[in-house]
Parts: sequence; structure tokens; C-alpha cells
Amino acid sequence: MAILRCTKKLLKELKVKPVEVDDEFDPLGSWHANLLWIDHRKCVLFTQDATLFSFFVVGLKKLDFQHIREIFGQRMFKSLLREGFPQDQIERMLDAHREITISKSNNRSVLGSMNDLAFQLKWSVADAGGLLNTDLNALNHYLNRIPMGATKMGYGIEELKKLLNE
Repeated sequence: MAILRCTKKLLKELKVKPVEVDDEFDPLGSWHANLLWIDHRKCVLFTQDATLFSFFVVGLKKLDFQHIREIFGQRMFKSLLREGFPQDQIERMLDAHREITISKSNNRSVLGSMNDLAFQLKWSVADAGGLLNTDLNALNHYLNRIPMGATKMGYGIEELKKLLNE
């Protein structure tokens, strides 16, 4: 089972009551999610807690938020595929995320890292001339190659590879 720990803004948009859970979760299936507004569009940044591997989903509508678990799973799969993860590791990730629980955010370090990533996202989108001119695949690729202090200046992509190879 996996957990998606959402910020207050995202929980309000999801219109679900978060489940109270203990802090002990498989590191592979523990994620945070935050709602961002970029170019007047609702976007969600998903970040894996242990590695800070992230992906960015753009232009969500009201109906999409009712299916956030499915959207998360599909976009995670696509991100792992684009990053060139081997099939067995992708299957391992998908197996760990068959059931997803929605809960409140609980890790200020991860949220701080997500704020840094959100700043990078907004800057990159503005530099490209807006979301319509932004290559989202390249942006997600770039996100996972930003050195993060919470992982001792490691990259999200490399940290996830280490976790999956354990």
C-alpha cells in the first residue's frame, strides 16, 4: 500500500477527508503532493519522500481531482518509463502503488524541497514563455536532476535508482 500525503490546498481541492495513518510506511510508496497554480492552471507536483524523485502534472480539471489516484499512477508510470527504468523496477513501483491512501502532509523537509522544486518549475515555465511553450517531458527530466540538500546534494533520479536497487 502507498500513501499520498497532500498539502491543505490540495486536500481542499480533492474534497476528501484525509486518513489518519502512522508514520511507518514503505519508503517506496510514501509520497507528498502539492497543488500549484501556474499560468492560471491547476497543477500538481508529486514528490517521493525518501528520494525526492518528482513529476509534475499540468492542467487538472475538477473531475480529474476525483481520480487523483489513477492520474498519479499513470503519470508515475510514464515518468519512470521516460527516465529509462528497467521493466522489473517499474513493475515493482506499480505493485507498491496498487492501493493509495490519501493523508495529510507530515514532513517539513520534503515540503521545503517541494517549495524549491516549485520555484524551479515556475521559473522554467516563465523562461519558456508559459506552459503552452514548455516541453513538459524535458521539465520533468530536469526536475530530477536538481541537486537537493535533503539528499546531501543528490539527484532525485539517482536516489530512486539506489532505492530500487536495494
